[in-house]
Amino acid sequence: MMADADDKTDSLKTHLTPMQYYVTQEKGTEEPGSGAHLKVSGDGNFHCVVCDSLLFRTGEKYESGSGWPSFWDLASQDSVRLIEDLSLGRERTEVVCKQCGAHLGHVFDDGPKPTNKRYCINSVALNFKSDT
Repeated sequence: MMADADDKTDSLKTHLTPMQYYVTQEKGTEEPGSGAHLKVSGDGNFHCVVCDSLLFRTGEKYESGSGWPSFWDLASQDSVRLIEDLSLGRERTEVVCKQCGAHLGHVFDDGPKPTNKRYCINSVALNFKSDT
């Protein structure tokens, strides 16, 4: 059992950058304003950097001023799993990829209508695929 976990860790460390590994596997956070996908525009989709699952679409992306890519809705309600997070001494909701469990970011209830959600997601946890 331990060998399988070690093999998975080694495989992920080979395929991910150190920052991608830190964010998705160790629940880290990239510096605000530093992400490559913060200013992405145009039609396309955002996929999990670990397993390539479809997570978000550019049609639901907006500028929240938070310093991280923000989305007001998911590509599918089955894209992610939400987990209570009390790690910083306050209540937050962690967003993880439902397929592989990669940490993506957090969701807050201060987003635009119609959902009032702000999925605040680390750029390094995402791959962008343009429709063009």
